[in-house]
Amino acid sequence: MTAPSPRDAILSTRPDRHFRQIIALLKKAVRQLKTPIVGVIAQTTKDPFCVLISCLLSLRTKDATTEAASRRLFALATTPLAMQRLTREQIASAIYPVSFYRNKAGQILGICKILMDRYQGQVPSQMERLLALPGVGRKTANLVITEGFNRPGICVDTHVHRISNRLGLIKTKTPDESEMALRKVLPKPYWKGYNGLLVPYGQYLCTPVSPFCSRCTIAHLCKRIGVTKYR
Repeated sequence: MTAPSPRDAILSTRPDRHFRQIIALLKKAVRQLKTPIVGVIAQTTKDPFCVLISCLLSLRTKDATTEAASRRLFALATTPLAMQRLTREQIASAIYPVSFYRNKAGQILGICKILMDRYQGQVPSQMERLLALPGVGRKTANLVITEGFNRPGICVDTHVHRISNRLGLIKTKTPDESEMALRKVLPKPYWKGYNGLLVPYGQYLCTPVSPFCSRCTIAHLCKRIGVTKYR
């Protein structure tokens, strides 16, 4: 039988220590990287509604585009009541050119109607209620819970899914599967900040194709699963 590699041994014998090492090193590394725009909005507004809307705008859209669109839209309205007073065309014009901007304009108005009709204009903090809102999936719901309400949750996007599998922490095929797998292995104190660390790391260093392994501070802890070419 082949003996386990040192990296296999780290994860199998001391999982908590392994995660502590990864998180500590990532925290140092991302200080030099740009914070994702939804995180910036959460820090500056402390408003679950702004987090929800900016996250919706960010889906399949680059951060720079999301940032500009969010600022234009929030200059017009920052509450469900005020947003409802805008037309779909006004919202679409403000958020253009985010991906699917016309559909998202309709979703935003649909969300605002539900918030006013059912929740007195407040964003709910429960997962099932968030998932019932138009255009809201688990990624968006978890981001609202963690960034908007400062509660435990694991927000998994393409970067979190890719890097977690690349490190060998989990073995999954979809982001939703990754969230459930991470809930089982990732110590709860790390849940909330996990997305905020892996997203900028995935944008600038641990890229989908040819990641910068030579510049990676956690390369010695990574199994590089699926990596065929790196720099």
